[in-house]
Amino acid sequence: MSVQARKERERVVRERLIVTTAREIAEQQGWDAVTTRRLAERIEYSQPVLYSHFRGKREIIGAVALEGAAELAAALRAGASSADGRRTRVLTLAGTYLEFAERNPAVYDAMFRLDGGLAFANENTPEPLKDAFAALLETLGEVAGDSVHPALFTEVFWAALHGLATLTRAGRLPPEDTQRRVTLLVDRLAMV
Repeated sequence: MSVQARKERERVVRERLIVTTAREIAEQQGWDAVTTRRLAERIEYSQPVLYSHFRGKREIIGAVALEGAAELAAALRAGASSADGRRTRVLTLAGTYLEFAERNPAVYDAMFRLDGGLAFANENTPEPLKDAFAALLETLGEVAGDSVHPALFTEVFWAALHGLATLTRAGRLPPEDTQRRVTLLVDRLAMV
């Protein structure tokens, strides 16, 4: 192995460690607890090493968001593919989305609430974000109907799921009614 290949491998490992550690701190203590000083101490590298990978916390949040988007896409596809029938697929998709948001609050915040410097809904949107939307579209596109564009339908359905996830987490909606809300959303909006 060449010296250059070894250095690149070490760089990837360090970057992975920074992102994983930031995510762990954020999930345990919130994003306010994620600082370059704390990250440097936790991973036992200097702050300049962190800055050689990321220009600051914003880029670290973006990296966590991209990782989360890839995980969400995989979870959505796995959930939808395991369900039979359109209605069950959409219910499973919605449940999978809400479970992801509940299990990974800091990652979900990085994806949708915090500024990670990522572009949404344009040509500069990073592939993991496009793929997460595509994972929704794959199932929701088949129930959109003829009167609405599948991507537009998916955006509206996604916005409803995001609202449910955000309002439930904030204590504005009682969690015990989540399944009833999802069923209502699917039965009324998706009409499957």
